[in-house]
Amino acid sequence: EGDEGEKGDRGEVGKQGKVGPKGSKGNKGPVGDVGDQGMLGKIGPIGGKGDKGAKGLPGVSGKKGKAGTVCDCGRYRRFVGQLNLNVARLNTSIKFVKNVIAGIRETDEKFYYIVKEEKNYREAFIHCRDRGGSLAMPKDDATNALIADYISSSGLFRAFIGLNDMEREGQFVYADNSPLQNYSNWKQGEPHDPAGHEDCVEMLSTGEWNDSECQVTIYFVCEFLKKRK
Repeated sequence: EGDEGEKGDRGEVGKQGKVGPKGSKGNKGPVGDVGDQGMLGKIGPIGGKGDKGAKGLPGVSGKKGKAGTVCDCGRYRRFVGQLNLNVARLNTSIKFVKNVIAGIRETDEKFYYIVKEEKNYREAFIHCRDRGGSLAMPKDDATNALIADYISSSGLFRAFIGLNDMEREGQFVYADNSPLQNYSNWKQGEPHDPAGHEDCVEMLSTGEWNDSECQVTIYFVCEFLKKRK
């Protein structure tokens, strides 16, 4: 036999062996970061009734009510009945009815007319003036009584007349700027205006005068001079 040969070169790497068995379970890893907020849950049940709230502040006072009207209708019905029965008094009756229908009273010199529209003193003053007259200016007892009867028989409680102390407190002048002379018909205790707000004058159905606020809106009496024939 010959001598043993030299050791050969190292062979190439062999093929990969089969996957070995599964290793043992590793240690638990660290806690991860907090996740995003989840979706909104359903609305919960309605809560119980709350306590009663505190009482609110009192409201503003309401405006002054309008003066009521009184209808003396029975008197007119009886009056119309008399017209049918009493032909002898027909002429004077027709004149009276005509004036009531037209809403006019008269003296020898003037016509008086109640305007049944609610206006403040300034608006009433302008209304009469624009129609060629002025707010009524009773300067004697007879005229005053005529206007008072007109107011009361119209079922009214009060109406503006042409008298005010807007310029100087306590110094009343007529709508034509003439001062009060020796005639006036103030209600007892009037004029009474401690606050200085009542600068215009209304006539009550009794014929008495009362100073009133100029901004109230009520009916009013105009006067018109009769044209000379």
